[in-house]
Amino acid sequence: MIQVVTPSRLHITLIDLNGALGRIDGSVGLTLDYPSVRINAKKDTQLSISGTTTFADRIRRAASAIMTQHEVDGVAIEVVQEYPAHVGLGSGTQVGLAVGTAISELYGLGLTPTSIAKLIGRGGTSGIGVAAYEWGGFIVDGGHKGKTDFLPSSASGNCDPAPVIFRHDFPDWTIVLALPKLQGASDRREVDIFRQNCPLPLTEIQELCHVILMEMLPAVVERDIKSFGRSIDRVQTIGFKRRELELQPFCARLIRFMRENGAFGAGMSSFGPTVYGIAEGTQLLSAVQSYLNETTGGEVRAVKAQNSGAYVKEIPFG
Repeated sequence: MIQVVTPSRLHITLIDLNGALGRIDGSVGLTLDYPSVRINAKKDTQLSISGTTTFADRIRRAASAIMTQHEVDGVAIEVVQEYPAHVGLGSGTQVGLAVGTAISELYGLGLTPTSIAKLIGRGGTSGIGVAAYEWGGFIVDGGHKGKTDFLPSSASGNCDPAPVIFRHDFPDWTIVLALPKLQGASDRREVDIFRQNCPLPLTEIQELCHVILMEMLPAVVERDIKSFGRSIDRVQTIGFKRRELELQPFCARLIRFMRENGAFGAGMSSFGPTVYGIAEGTQLLSAVQSYLNETTGGEVRAVKAQNSGAYVKEIPFG
């Protein structure tokens, strides 16, 4: 029996939803050491799923796609740990990749995270989830050449995940992760948001690229927490991220609260509702928990970046 343990990820922003240069999407993201997905798997004569999980259908689809393609008999999957879908932390991609990895390891298929992602239909918009699973750290992907539709990954078909054009270990800064009891956009609503807002004005894309290239990336390399925080703040006001935040007014207020209570910078991950703040110490953590207790409710936790990807280990039966 083997166990697969994945990280989670922050999706900081999509980069280019204009496409003037022939590529669209592109993303910036950060791998986290919490929360995570953990599954146990062993060979079986059929597909079975156990453990308390909201991802049974997703697991079944991912496993079936890989088993059909590679003529695998079966696998027994036990979900040991997971985190909610549609909160902005990429659980769908991590679950699918974990299942694919488990089957590949058990049957010696030699599948890579990229090949698994293509088989199960992930990574069609953002490449951050696949790259976080494989490498960890702070990641920028270069979007898709030849793609013509502005759509989320769930509706983008089986195109290749975007190439990683920058990957760097992230400094040991505290990341205050807030999960309000709200729901992010998904499925049909997510598709509609893309279609209603894209393509974006080229001037916004150019401004966002300037911030990423000349402020955010150097700040990661130079371990400059103040500059990194400023770049995160700027990103919330530009491009697709600004549109995402307009749909989550509570998250926008929570971001302001984090900034007013000591965060060097704060933002919303993907469509939310997860909000994160870059901080030092624990003062921000307790302040945000009190704020959530008085408003929506929810969980707050201090986490760190994870500068490595998912891992597989053998575990004893029973």
